[in-house]
Amino acid sequence: MSGGNIHTALHSLALEAMLGDGDLLGVEVLGVEFAVRWGREVTREQRDAMRWAWARCASSRGPLSPPLPMEPTDGEPFSASVTHQPRAKDVRTFTLQAATFEELAENLTSRLTVAAILANAGELMMLHACGVADPVTGAVVALVAKSGTGKTTAASVLARTYGYVTDETVAIGPDGSVIPYPKPLSVKQGSGIPKRQVGPDEFGLEPAPVNPFIQSIVLLDRVRSDRPVTPVLQRVPLADAVLSLIPDSSSQGEIEEPLQSLCRLIDSVGGVWQVTYSEAADLPAALKPMFRTQPGTQSEWEPRVVAGTQSGHIPNGCVRRAIPKDAVAIGGDLLVMLDNEIVRVSGIGPAIWEASANPVRLDQLAEEVGNMHGRPEGYRDAVAAAAEQLIAKSVLDQGRT
Repeated sequence: MSGGNIHTALHSLALEAMLGDGDLLGVEVLGVEFAVRWGREVTREQRDAMRWAWARCASSRGPLSPPLPMEPTDGEPFSASVTHQPRAKDVRTFTLQAATFEELAENLTSRLTVAAILANAGELMMLHACGVADPVTGAVVALVAKSGTGKTTAASVLARTYGYVTDETVAIGPDGSVIPYPKPLSVKQGSGIPKRQVGPDEFGLEPAPVNPFIQSIVLLDRVRSDRPVTPVLQRVPLADAVLSLIPDSSSQGEIEEPLQSLCRLIDSVGGVWQVTYSEAADLPAALKPMFRTQPGTQSEWEPRVVAGTQSGHIPNGCVRRAIPKDAVAIGGDLLVMLDNEIVRVSGIGPAIWEASANPVRLDQLAEEVGNMHGRPEGYRDAVAAAAEQLIAKSVLDQGRT
């Protein structure tokens, strides 16, 4: 039996197992098993529709046993209970209740995704992206974009030619492997109306290949125009790429060396690209080169050691750099990841950061920066002003009485 036939047979067996109990929906999301038990107001037709919508995520293992859902109320008659077991942790349960079945189905998709992301935090690099794969090679192109800017539309068009990996989260392992998440596509129906959960089979999307791996990362830049815009592919400068990807990644801060690991990923795929386009129908041809190995580029970044940064009391009148999660130098810029954000430090800022591993007075700091950048007229005031900006951004901590 060929690899493709084996994959189809296993999928069929998993689907049969999932269909065996009309009250339970068993799915696997990014390696996490979920079992969903519907409330009594959810009709047989609605249960069947959800089973088919989630068919490509059908769990092949024995289902967990969720408790009975909450009793219906006048305002929220539709309900479900969900049980899952994060990696090597206790079984967890959450409940959902909604005014309409469409709202319940949308909330379920969101909660399953979030729970799976949290379960994989620190283990996988997870981009907020749609993913499609070459059906022969398994090469995955991740198309990164914010919600509502074209990911689902791009996936629904591209995956008629390429394998459908996901329209939500491209999860990448340390070895570059990609874990498919072929969830229902969340399709807009109008302002204030819950998105419709449409299975990839209903759209006629191609299945994800066996053993997919990340090949390219592309930022989607959709231009709304009365006249069609010819798609343009261009490479994104590394610092801009990192700053663009961090907000559209999930739990990146939980990964060891979060900025360095992201830079290594970008190096491994030959850089990040951006496609500017107006019509999704133009994407298959425009993105065709992205399924091939990109020319390698010389590494443009260097790690900045943060382990030597002191902690504890800062004397009054002194400043010291805050202890970040990670920091990398790219060209003349320094990217610093703090607890909840990433800060781009430019100009004399990197020199200030380097000179403030230990508490230092502003006059001493000005001397250190002057040794690196020279001492033009007013340089001390410039250093003091830059230090104030870095304090405001929490890159520097200030001693107080």
